[in-house]
Amino acid sequence: MSTDFDEIIDRRNTNCLKYDFALERKKREDLLPLWIADMDFCLPDEVIGDISKAVSHGIFGYSESKVDYFHALHNWFEKHFNWDTKPEWLIKTPGVVFAIALAIKAFSKEGDGVMIQQPVYYPFSECILDNSRKLVNNQLAYKDGKYFIDFEDFESKIIKENVKLFLLCSPHNPVGRVWTEDELTRVGEICLKHNVIVLSDEIHCDFTYPGHRHTVFASIREDFAMNSIICTAPSKTFNMAGLQVSNIFIPNESIRKAFLLQLYASGYSQLNTLGLVACQSAYTKGEKWLTALKVYLEGNLDFARSFIREKMPEIKMIEPEGTYLIWLDCSKLGLNYKELEHLVVDRAKLWLDGGIIFGKETALFERINIACPRSVLRQALENLEQAVRSR
Repeated sequence: MSTDFDEIIDRRNTNCLKYDFALERKKREDLLPLWIADMDFCLPDEVIGDISKAVSHGIFGYSESKVDYFHALHNWFEKHFNWDTKPEWLIKTPGVVFAIALAIKAFSKEGDGVMIQQPVYYPFSECILDNSRKLVNNQLAYKDGKYFIDFEDFESKIIKENVKLFLLCSPHNPVGRVWTEDELTRVGEICLKHNVIVLSDEIHCDFTYPGHRHTVFASIREDFAMNSIICTAPSKTFNMAGLQVSNIFIPNESIRKAFLLQLYASGYSQLNTLGLVACQSAYTKGEKWLTALKVYLEGNLDFARSFIREKMPEIKMIEPEGTYLIWLDCSKLGLNYKELEHLVVDRAKLWLDGGIIFGKETALFERINIACPRSVLRQALENLEQAVRSR
């Protein structure tokens, strides 16, 4: 059954980025990959069944979604996040990063400032720089093993650097923060005060740990909704990134029109046919599977926390409030960036995401994806422990 998360599924030789492209990405083929944020778990059986039914029809012409597609999204976000969406807000794109690039084009011009909060998902900075905008970094404050927003720096840089757009990562990847409503409210008020549009990437919204609750930025206040672009997708929740479907909600009509203009200019129209089927099916039939998955991931997190604390106390795991990614502070190992890379790759034989790609301040961090069978996670941590002991 698809809820047997201990099952090891061989993903090699499926054109899988995670397993099949080590050489193309200048890595060795013998490395155990826990880098990219996709899961080693199959979709729910019900979703696979709906996809199979669509495949068996045998025709894959131009397709579009009907109103029941929106209803599936609406019901999901209303039930889980108490957020009442409207059908006219919805714009579908092939991915959240694609939507971010469109927003950068729509709401800034070359040389304008676009703000991020490093360490953060690295395509944020790539989209800004590739579109000839000025990257403005409001570095998250790291204190006592937890990250916080430096609001004084946040506001002063908005003013000083002519910031037009703020890219919010919520929940935050890689540091695992689930921002509180109070934190999001301060962000929203500052951005309103200085006419900065908020693009909130909420792709990890379905993964929070006990004691933490995700708040959709647009759900806090009407004026925040009217100044925001909310990016969602089933790709992390149900492991369907390759089906290329994201759902972008823009309540403000003028912002929505400007965004749509860039979408039309890109030449993109309908989504992947099977992506539409899978998305609707997942949000309609996938909740039981997701509930079981979250319990399993909590177990993986408990295992990783205990293993690192007991066997590698030199490494500090930043306690995640959300996502299925863990962020490791390796600065106490006494290594420089290159030595840490050598330890992880050549000694531990792991393919992880090194902290430097999330920002230069975190070169001595590593990000590990724990959405894998526990036996795989155990092997990875044992490899890392042996490497640490032999350094």
